[in-house]
Amino acid sequence: MLFDLLNLKTMSQTEEPKLSQIVYSCYFTRSREGEQFAPEHVLSYQIAGTLTVNDGARDYAFQQGNFRFTKRNSLVKFNKQPPENGEFKAISIYLDQQTLRNFSLEFSIEARPHQNGKAIIELKSDKLLTSYIDSLMPYQEFQPPTNQHLMSLKLKEAILVLLQTNPEMKDILFDFSDPGKIDLERFMNQNFHFNVQLKRFAYLTGRSLTTFKRDFEKTFHISPSRWLVQKRLEAAHYLIKEKGKAPSEVYLETGFEDLSHFSFAFKKAYGIAPSRV
Repeated sequence: MLFDLLNLKTMSQTEEPKLSQIVYSCYFTRSREGEQFAPEHVLSYQIAGTLTVNDGARDYAFQQGNFRFTKRNSLVKFNKQPPENGEFKAISIYLDQQTLRNFSLEFSIEARPHQNGKAIIELKSDKLLTSYIDSLMPYQEFQPPTNQHLMSLKLKEAILVLLQTNPEMKDILFDFSDPGKIDLERFMNQNFHFNVQLKRFAYLTGRSLTTFKRDFEKTFHISPSRWLVQKRLEAAHYLIKEKGKAPSEVYLETGFEDLSHFSFAFKKAYGIAPSRV
């Protein structure tokens, strides 16, 4: 069974944590590529196989036994590679905003201002973290409905263990602010290859959609939609011509929705089908 970050919905104040907040991923395919928007913090442990993640700035490779923390409001591309003749396996704990708000009230915790920093944080292996993960392994057998009070306790335990092993995480976990207004040009040049709607780009740069469009045209002297197509086509052309990649590899990597749309846009821009480059 495979769950994605995109399936996670933020809970209202009256809702109990759902089973999907502790997710066990397992599958047999040769590899799986894609991209995701992480709306909540995620603590993950690699049980088997390799996960390669790109946050727009750099690649991260996680092997068996590695821990990682994905910050909320992050855009990531991933490649999940099972081991030879084996299965890709990982377990993830989703720490939603309401769970963290409740925890901060219970323990009187407040975050200090901090730099946003990296989207992916590599956590060192620790006995406390490993013991916590071991306690979650039976959850892969659970089928809803299950004991929601137990689920709440396990989420609280995850937060306590993170704070014990990585005290600096406090200012990340309990920062409930929306993304602040950031450098639009730098962000877009770094993240244009993510296939998300303009309103998502606007939110992540700390702007309303209207302000985003206005600031974008002031910066790039072109509409966001046209700029994104041009930028993605330039990247795709480079990968095909200079790196020898196939169009079927490139269209997802550069942010296009599907191969046919990519091929049409490419031929319109360059006068030749991508397969003939």
